[in-house]
Amino acid sequence: MSWFESLVLGLVQGLTEFLPVSSSAHLRLTAAFAEWEDPGAAFTAITQIGTEAAVLIYFRKDIGRIISAWFRSLTNKALRSDHDAQMGWLVIVGSIPIGLLGITLKDQIEGPFRDLRITATMLIVVGIVIGIADRMAARDESGGKHRAPTQRKSLEDLGVRDGLIFGLCQACALIPGVSRSGATISGGLFMGYKREAAARYSFLLAIPAVLASGLFETKDALEGGHVEWGPTIFATIIAFVVG
Repeated sequence: MSWFESLVLGLVQGLTEFLPVSSSAHLRLTAAFAEWEDPGAAFTAITQIGTEAAVLIYFRKDIGRIISAWFRSLTNKALRSDHDAQMGWLVIVGSIPIGLLGITLKDQIEGPFRDLRITATMLIVVGIVIGIADRMAARDESGGKHRAPTQRKSLEDLGVRDGLIFGLCQACALIPGVSRSGATISGGLFMGYKREAAARYSFLLAIPAVLASGLFETKDALEGGHVEWGPTIFATIIAFVVG
């Protein structure tokens, strides 16, 4: 991989990570259109650490509060009903599906799932799903001629069942072309959550998944030596700055 390729791919990662358009798909498509070699699943996972670092900075106060409350709730039963402590548990619960499926389907994720036909198909399918979910939420929020607006759920209403469903939606993003935020936010909208609530949980849920995936791929790359570290680190820095 050339330095120019890593610059372009880092820019693409940074620009698309926080939009419901699948950054992994756009990395794959950018390389294909430019007639470059597929950057691969390892490059994608590692560069996502850069954009996730930007999320950590943005949500640093919330994350610090949630982690603190979660740890304190382990020894203080009175704090287990605290919303921040519960959110810590719900992020863990919601991370289980992608963790299990990511390990189980690792070979497929790095091989057949990266087929451009699958990527293109999933971009179309997920785009339609996002459109339907958004239209349904807008209808509920505005009401109608003979119907009052529907009260949608907030994060205070989030429980283990919904957390697992959010997590299953996030796990769909293991397939390039499925946007992580698009899948989880759409899932939340279908379950009746407010847009801001679904988006907030979506971004919190992505933190352990993206960091774990990136670190796991980094470990494999260090052992296997199949990653060009200079361009990969450069692309990760670019993704962080842009993100």
